[in-house]
Amino acid sequence: MALGHVRGEGSLSQLSGSDRSAIDVLIRGARVCDGSGNPWFYGDVALSGERVMDVTPPGQVSDSAVAELVDGTGMIVCPGFIDIQSHSIVPLMIDGRCLSKITQGVTTEIMGEAWTPAPFGGRIEDPFGDAPTTLDVATWGERARGWSRFGDWLKAMVVHGVSPNIGSFLGGGTLREYARGMDMGRSSTDELDLMRRVMIEAMEDGAFGVSYALIYPPDTFAGTDEIVAVCEVVAGYGGVYITHLRSESGGLLEAVDEALEIGRRAGLPVEIYHLKASGRSNWGKMPVVIDRIERARAHGQDVTADMYPYVGSGTGLSSLLPPWVAEGGKFYENLRDPAVRARVREAVLHPSGDWDAFGKDAGPEGVMPIGFVWPEHREYAGKRLSEIAGARGQDWIDTAIDLLVAEGQRIFTVFFSMSEENVGLQMRQPWMKISTDAGGMDPAWATPEGPTHPRAYGTYPRVLGRYVREERVLSLEEAIRKMTSSVANRLGLRDRGLLAPGYFADVVLFDPEIIADRATFDDSHRLSTGIRDVWVNGARVLRGGEHTGVTPGQIVRGPAAH
Repeated sequence: MALGHVRGEGSLSQLSGSDRSAIDVLIRGARVCDGSGNPWFYGDVALSGERVMDVTPPGQVSDSAVAELVDGTGMIVCPGFIDIQSHSIVPLMIDGRCLSKITQGVTTEIMGEAWTPAPFGGRIEDPFGDAPTTLDVATWGERARGWSRFGDWLKAMVVHGVSPNIGSFLGGGTLREYARGMDMGRSSTDELDLMRRVMIEAMEDGAFGVSYALIYPPDTFAGTDEIVAVCEVVAGYGGVYITHLRSESGGLLEAVDEALEIGRRAGLPVEIYHLKASGRSNWGKMPVVIDRIERARAHGQDVTADMYPYVGSGTGLSSLLPPWVAEGGKFYENLRDPAVRARVREAVLHPSGDWDAFGKDAGPEGVMPIGFVWPEHREYAGKRLSEIAGARGQDWIDTAIDLLVAEGQRIFTVFFSMSEENVGLQMRQPWMKISTDAGGMDPAWATPEGPTHPRAYGTYPRVLGRYVREERVLSLEEAIRKMTSSVANRLGLRDRGLLAPGYFADVVLFDPEIIADRATFDDSHRLSTGIRDVWVNGARVLRGGEHTGVTPGQIVRGPAAH
């Protein structure tokens, strides 16, 4: 139970000398940013077991009263960062340490955009069939076939051992595939009833709500009415609708309107994943989007958003093609059909407007495929699609299709389609949070897999270094609020996200003068710098910038968890 900000019986000011021996860690001399957004202050932070025991004015506790004294001189101490859009499902199965996230100060990973490996059942043929990764899941693939309920995989991960806390939304794509497979079209009454039943079980298992990524199959096959029907169940359990909008380019305004409509009709909060305006012709829409969100909030609708601080997005090269190619779960088979290929070419060159045409938004010069598996394609990693096509003597559309068919996987790709001006504008909005849209990695095993998006290594230090210290887009206190209590409040986590007595001891100690991201689009597997120490549930997972190897992560659950 969270004890809030009021000092109770366990506060240092009321402890006897013998009781003070219960202090495991005292962080002394740091500037405290408690996550609330209030101005920083000098203070000492005492940890006992899994909890913050107290935050006191400097020097009130004798050195002899603590088991470990940590010198925080010149440092900032703050709550651990909560990533509301993590893709660490598979990386945590490979390596529970979550190195690239822990070294950013992330202490809680919230997963589930579109896909979750549980529940397995219904018409889902492979629990990892929709996983947005090429990493080898090894024995997990078979184990996951026994995860008949949403909560089974989270429990398995904690038994496996993870450094950060973990929680999740139920993937909307997983939910639809459970009931309908990869079929297009409207769901029947029986199929909707099945989705509702699975959604109820997930909420009772601790899901924070439902997550749809409406540009990817099968999520994109779900109509507004179907999503509302699912969200009405989520609303009844106090959950959240979180969404990758149906369009982030030409149909951006209409997509925002749909998200707001779903929230109003179903009566639940709305969170928009990685808000952006993609494509130069759409950059001017961002002020309009912000105005619509502000107006909705002014009329009492609970809608917020999150973002990552980069002008390049990351998704599959497959996103260049219209969603209907994946009908029936036969994406690659369909692409081998000359007639389908001709239809695809026409759709890409002359998009209908009812799907996000990434090729039109970024152009082949702004498309950088990096996630190749086959050795003969590795030389293309980091080159622009226009350059790859030129080297192959092909049109860029044919190049994309041929590579997708040959690889048999989505090919992770960076699309340079956003503006730096909008990044700053969005970041300043009080209802905006910071997220990574990435998984946790270790350069030792991730580098051989090929490049990735630098957000996996540098999101939070980039905000604190570039946008706080250098460009002063945000104050230090506001940036930390966007990474901590703002996220905890959205998720209903009442005992995380603040440095306050009784809260879980998820704590970060960093140097504000040197914190910085080092990962780039050209050299992505580089750990950030400046985060010195990290505690998760009172256990030190980072000491002097080095991972300690401990895995104290726990499951964090939504408000309806039984």
